[in-house]
Amino acid sequence: MTADVKKIQQMADRIRRNIVGMIGGEGQVGHLGGSCSCADIVAALYIHKMKQNPNDPKWESRDKFLMSKGHSCLAQYAVMAELGYFPKNNLSTLKSLGSMLQGHPDINKTPGIEANTGSLGQGLSIANGMALAMRLDGKDNKVYCILGDGELTEGQIWEAAMAAAHHKIDNIVAIVDRNGFSATGVMKERFDIDPLPDKWSAFGWHVMEVDGHDIGEIIKALDAADGIKGKPTVIIAHTIKGKGISFAENVAGFHNGAMTKEQYAQALRECDERIAQYD
Repeated sequence: MTADVKKIQQMADRIRRNIVGMIGGEGQVGHLGGSCSCADIVAALYIHKMKQNPNDPKWESRDKFLMSKGHSCLAQYAVMAELGYFPKNNLSTLKSLGSMLQGHPDINKTPGIEANTGSLGQGLSIANGMALAMRLDGKDNKVYCILGDGELTEGQIWEAAMAAAHHKIDNIVAIVDRNGFSATGVMKERFDIDPLPDKWSAFGWHVMEVDGHDIGEIIKALDAADGIKGKPTVIIAHTIKGKGISFAENVAGFHNGAMTKEQYAQALRECDERIAQYD
């Protein structure tokens, strides 16, 4: 394991611990499953890939990140707190009245948030607009947009996919968090969207598939996307819902659920054990 991969993996586990801490074990409900499934992707983007400045979230030369599946913003809040976009003690205020950290991203409340998302299906359209604006301004920045696989049942996603290919928006990278679950159960049983790679390819995108928990594969794909010209790129990341929290893995009830005190303690312990192995 290289130093960079080790650093990113440790950050992914810190993200998961922060997610668990934000939800708590006193009956609060939170989006554990989808936030944990994309933690490795979010860590790779913020630590390895994106140009950013936590001290100046509106820095003109920054890359932009949109969590289109806005309910998984806990993963984004977690990494931004680690990097210093805002004090870590704000994490404990998640979804509290007046908190800067709400259940879906709010551009007016949280530094580093690029758009209000979570009305599923809209994020890729917003990302397209941002990427086109960058191109018109002659900037070499990129826009990264994480989509949920359940979100891909929304028609607007495919309208945005067609538009991105038509306009040859090659400074956008979409990443599908392919954990195989929607809010209520297994995707194939609710709305089968396969064959997913063939669909994106048919819509004119350059397609890559990775293990969404293999940091090496993720950063290799993100770096490869820099060399794709004349078409947008999508990375289909195969993940596990609730990854890293043993009792929540592949359990639809933890899409947006509560942990008991015992589960909360177990989840923190599992995260701490993984984090400790990197010290």
